[in-house]
Amino acid sequence: METTHLAAIAQNASDMPRPDLYPDTDSGAHALRLALALSLGAAISLGVTRFAYGLLLPPMRADLNWSYTLAGAMNTVNALGYLLGALITPRLMQRWGATTLLLWGAVLASVFMGLSGFFTEAAPLLVQRLLAGVASAFVFITGGVLAARVGALQPARGGLLIGLYYSGTGLGIVASALMVPWVLELARAVPHGWAWAWWALALLCALAVLGLIRPAEILRKEEQKGTNRRWDDAKKTEKMTFQWLPLRHALAGYALFGVGYIGYMTFVIALLREQGASGGAVTFFYAALGLAVMASSRIWARLLDGSQGGGALALLNALLGLATLLPALTDWWPVVLASGLLFGGVFLSVVASTTALVRHNLPPALWPAGISAFTIVFAAGQIVGPTVVGWIADGPGGLARGLIYSAAALWLGALLALRQKPLSG
Repeated sequence: METTHLAAIAQNASDMPRPDLYPDTDSGAHALRLALALSLGAAISLGVTRFAYGLLLPPMRADLNWSYTLAGAMNTVNALGYLLGALITPRLMQRWGATTLLLWGAVLASVFMGLSGFFTEAAPLLVQRLLAGVASAFVFITGGVLAARVGALQPARGGLLIGLYYSGTGLGIVASALMVPWVLELARAVPHGWAWAWWALALLCALAVLGLIRPAEILRKEEQKGTNRRWDDAKKTEKMTFQWLPLRHALAGYALFGVGYIGYMTFVIALLREQGASGGAVTFFYAALGLAVMASSRIWARLLDGSQGGGALALLNALLGLATLLPALTDWWPVVLASGLLFGGVFLSVVASTTALVRHNLPPALWPAGISAFTIVFAAGQIVGPTVVGWIADGPGGLARGLIYSAAALWLGALLALRQKPLSG
């Protein structure tokens, strides 16, 4: 989850669309439709490419005799791929433009998802997850840039429009929750039936690509007019340097968020299966989590607007720790469902809290560097998390003990973030 795209947003803030691109109706209605269409990018990059694997982990592990360490490594390499993709996305955007990279990234993500259904050996599956992570970075970052340009059409509703883009992650989670168990049931008697779920997810991504074509075409027109402004902005920021030390507590807290949240999203479905949850219960749980993601951008907006220090990051990390701990302590369904709703309603807002922290404490010229710093530490945590949780789960205590570790990482992150004071204070 993901902040490099926000650095790109800051760098591309001058590339604002104008209402004259939308002569047919009022710009507000067009902006709303474009933001909703762009949310398909978040659905592809995170909701499907990153998180749908959690639904496939139990049948793949059972069929292929994986350890939890290897199962976790699949999401570790996906996170590594995202980091690699994030590092090269700015240069690729300069070369090809955000809209072109968005569409090609979405196509590649669809292809790599589909290819995952053709292998049973661990090595090629790891490669596919790595490449899917790279492609998902292309999509999520460029989609965020384009969503910010759409938000510039309606400054008073810019937060809502960008929030709609984030909500696409929840849309992808819900779609995966409804599709994957159904496909797995249909292919239950087929050898390696989980492969059909990968192909179904690839088809879902391909359909979303079709929905991205029109908004990309509209925004491409304005994108071509912003090149000179970007060079001028780059010259202005060369003389300013971002300092990591003043934000060290928030950076450390965010790194531990990366460690903790991804363990839950990777293994919670496997834990529910171990606890005896039915296929219908798992579908309902995961869909409810996705719906909570879709609602989260409105729930925490006031908190993020008013938090000048690390308070918002600390509170959200603490709530995520609670959500992560609950299914490790009990399999009582109301508590487990509450865990999914709380987790879904919080975890993307942690990303937004770091953006708010940067915006409140740094001059605009340093926003890209500040958000990039948070991206780096988050990616490091996200890479470590799944494999470590899997390794713990292979020992005494199983997955429940692994999620307790994840909760502890989140709470430690909350304590560190709480020490972050406003830089002007």
